[in-house]
Amino acid sequence: MRRLVRRVRAEWGPPYATVRKALLRRRGQAVPMTLAAVCLTSVLQFVQNQSWGFQFVQNIGSVRAEEPLWLALLRTPLSLFVPALDLPVWGALLQILAVFGLAEICLGWWRTLAIAYATTLAGTLYARVGTGLDPHHPLGLPATDARVVDTGPSAAVIGLALFLCWRYRAPLTAGVLSAAIAGEVALKANLAGKEHLAAIGAVLVLCGASALRRRLRPTARVDCAPDPPPVGP
Repeated sequence: MRRLVRRVRAEWGPPYATVRKALLRRRGQAVPMTLAAVCLTSVLQFVQNQSWGFQFVQNIGSVRAEEPLWLALLRTPLSLFVPALDLPVWGALLQILAVFGLAEICLGWWRTLAIAYATTLAGTLYARVGTGLDPHHPLGLPATDARVVDTGPSAAVIGLALFLCWRYRAPLTAGVLSAAIAGEVALKANLAGKEHLAAIGAVLVLCGASALRRRLRPTARVDCAPDPPPVGP
């Protein structure tokens, strides 16, 4: 147990120090994008729960696999901040505040948004592929899932969390998170669970691209927190 605690401290000590220093120095100004995202999500939740606003939110931020691709691509950026109708909104707000805030401090706001949108888009595109496959295919989805409203920050949160694990060399945390998502799919192979797997695939590609860029440009300036020192066994 002590060894596990030491391992967790070794993995998350550096990002904790980075976040604590930023919040003590700048407080809310350290995470302006995250606070804006929380406010936007709250407003969209309020509006979509009104009789006059539900269809408006659907028109600007609701994504379904049965819709034209161009329309889904236009709606995908905002769909990230539209809370899922069947889940409590406080869960989405906590996810954004915690994970987006950590990523904004450690990676910068534009990298955070880029990773969030890339992983969300991966899930959106996968839904189209999955519903086109045989439902019995490992990657297939029932045709009825094409009509499911696909919104919320969960895929982006998973992608950001795993990218931070790679960035700060936290394989234990990454393994636990990936195993939890795989378990979710094994127990209930629904659209959301398989989209989370698509988000994992997307973030693996992003990590590989980032590693390659650093190798090709070892002296390039990186506008985010410095790499933590290597952690011993």
